[in-house]
Amino acid sequence: MSDPIGHECGLAFVRLKKPIAWYAQHKDDPAWGLRRLHLLMQKQRNRGQDGAGLAVVKFDMPPGEAFLRRLRSDRENAIERVFEAATADFDNLQSDMDDLEIRLAADFVGDAYIGHLRYGTHSGNSVAHTHPLLRKDNTASKNLAVAGNFNMTNSSELFDRLVDYGLNPVGDSDTQVVLERIGYCLDLEHRHLRSTMGPGSFVGLEGIELAQTISRELDIARVLNRAAEDWDGGWLFAGLLGNGDSFVFRDPSGIRPGFWYEDDDVVAAASERAPLASIFHAAPERVAAIEPGHALIVRRDGTTWTERCAAERPVRQCTFERIYFSRGNDPEIYEERKELGRRLAKPLLDLVDWDVARSVYSFVPNTAETAYYGLVEETQRLVRARQADTLWEKIQSGSITREQLEHASAPLVRAEKVAHKDQRLRTFIAQDRARLDLIAHVYDITHDIVGPKDSLIVLDDSIVRGTTLRESIVTILSRLNPKRIVIASSAPPIMYPDCYGIDMSQLDRFVAFQAAVSLVTERGNTALLDEIEEACRADQDLPPYRMTNHVRRLYEQCTPSELADRIAALVRPTNLPWKGSLEVVYQSVEDLRGAMPEHTGDWYFTGEYPTPGGFKVLNQAYLNWREGSSARAY
Repeated sequence: MSDPIGHECGLAFVRLKKPIAWYAQHKDDPAWGLRRLHLLMQKQRNRGQDGAGLAVVKFDMPPGEAFLRRLRSDRENAIERVFEAATADFDNLQSDMDDLEIRLAADFVGDAYIGHLRYGTHSGNSVAHTHPLLRKDNTASKNLAVAGNFNMTNSSELFDRLVDYGLNPVGDSDTQVVLERIGYCLDLEHRHLRSTMGPGSFVGLEGIELAQTISRELDIARVLNRAAEDWDGGWLFAGLLGNGDSFVFRDPSGIRPGFWYEDDDVVAAASERAPLASIFHAAPERVAAIEPGHALIVRRDGTTWTERCAAERPVRQCTFERIYFSRGNDPEIYEERKELGRRLAKPLLDLVDWDVARSVYSFVPNTAETAYYGLVEETQRLVRARQADTLWEKIQSGSITREQLEHASAPLVRAEKVAHKDQRLRTFIAQDRARLDLIAHVYDITHDIVGPKDSLIVLDDSIVRGTTLRESIVTILSRLNPKRIVIASSAPPIMYPDCYGIDMSQLDRFVAFQAAVSLVTERGNTALLDEIEEACRADQDLPPYRMTNHVRRLYEQCTPSELADRIAALVRPTNLPWKGSLEVVYQSVEDLRGAMPEHTGDWYFTGEYPTPGGFKVLNQAYLNWREGSSARAY
């Protein structure tokens, strides 16, 4: 992805199954659980660099001692800062301590942990926006820590609902709303159990005995079911209760990914499969997906199960997770990315008239490397197959000579690493001129491997805004002076906003949208833009489930090839000295679905949203563009 975008946060969960002293004796580390959490977060740091945090619950703490603790940082190298603070008192630990002594000696050595890596989208980047968030209470089982990877399309409505309940929530972020909603339903669960067990009931328990019985009898699945009954969005989040219960909950459409692992020592969960397999030395098939709409529930006594906690919906797992966000060492993701590359081989060969001798294949950025392997392998296979067919035809016709047969071989695909990203250059600084200078030099190129008669084919994993192509990559590649540059995207064009966790909510920033508007305007059909606006405004008072995709009418005015050609024109820098041709080739939606049939969440390509709230966000994003507003569309 040549345009870096804020995206899906990372989640880690670790729950020890044995006494802490056991890990001190058998793992030689009383902080074994905390260190597993650290590793899970480090292995997922690609998912968030705007902040990090953790929370820990300690079992069986004496009255007056803290049983729920939290650390957060929004500064650079946040993971390192958080764990440096978490391990600051480890000198107090001794090998012969029992469980309680260990818990009292080290503030962040406990029994259940959640960790979070934040990639901010619309909210600020202060520590207040960093997970986990806490909801405190004097009753242990009412204390709640929540961290997650999610966005709700109807967070404002959910906030209003909390106000209607008579609550006074502070902050209206998605996370705060989710925290307060779960907390409210947790309170309802306590009231229900108190009414059936407390004074005046048939059981008639009181005091500490009543509190302990309620804690044991809490129905976590019922709490989550009630809390999520009107949520519209994508989510994976984890929660710790002060009494030691914990859960990891995934949205019913399966938009956000979540995986879990269990053995004799630990129950763990994360946003990605590969870190769990790596850290716990487990075969990938031992790491299970949390099924859509289900929660992994771990009770204080160690009982573990998964249970449906949200109404069933069609499953629409996010394709961007597979194309770009998740680490590529997951075996299934690795193969899917290679298949994406394979499916571009034939269209790209047709584009250069199968002249592989005069074509150089490369990739940018590093996340496109796996798809590139698939592209090169399939290109070579196709070229060899064509050469074999040609030889066979000549053999059958008797027109081939011995000399021709001896020298017959398919030409090798010229696969080269043309662009090298300078990992030390950071492009987040605010000054426009200085930032543009850095962007223009963020890639170095390898000279003398591309000639003036060559076509240079560069594979990207996806093209979102086209900004880095226009401000950096095309200019840099043009210095090699090829006859033609082809930018190939392993993903289809991004035409619609996302509202479930990825920072792609402003419609006018997509180069595909800019291209469609440009074509419609050029053809004198600007009245269509007014008609779409009118239709979006007419839908504003409708419930989301009755809304439709009006923006699709814009894209219906141009063919995929027309759109790609206009995008190529838009990403070509003005006053570029190079005079060769620049072309853009996109993956088709059909081939995307063929490469990853289990992941059908492709709304940013197709406009087919998995929840009603998506259509509401789309219409609002279009209206924001028409009004010149950069406000969030949800």
